Amino acid sequence: MQKEIVIQKLKEKGYRITKQRLMLLDIILEEDCSCCKEIYYKAYAKDEKIGSATVYRMINTLEEIGAISRKNMYKIECGLESEEENACTIELDDNTVIALSAKNWNHIIQAGLRSCGYLNEQKVRSVTAKTCSNAG
Repeated sequence: MQKEIVIQKLKEKGYRITKQRLMLLDIILEEDCSCCKEIYYKAYAKDEKIGSATVYRMINTLEEIGAISRKNMYKIECGLESEEENACTIELDDNTVIALSAKNWNHIIQAGLRSCGYLNEQKVRSVTAKTCSNAG
């Protein structure tokens, strides 16, 4: 879901969605990278034609559109208080689809954590989720 949001933001800002940009986005989403150099090495292992300048430009672009923050070690951010629709889409087994804003998604996560005893007075700062194809 995060990937689609970032791609949409890139398109809105007039950026082309190239294979290299998609690959870099996948690396940032799937790997735990701590710096541009590490992202570059992982990208180079997949595509020897990629240059370090491409990686640095992509990181700067993602930072400019608000998709990442260097203080969060290149993890994609989703403003937990944002009213942006479709920050999270949930599909139920009866094919019902629920689209939540980031604010609503955060509220649901906090309520669930609180009811299960994981949360007292704290507030959720960020959520990192992996795509689940069969979360049943």
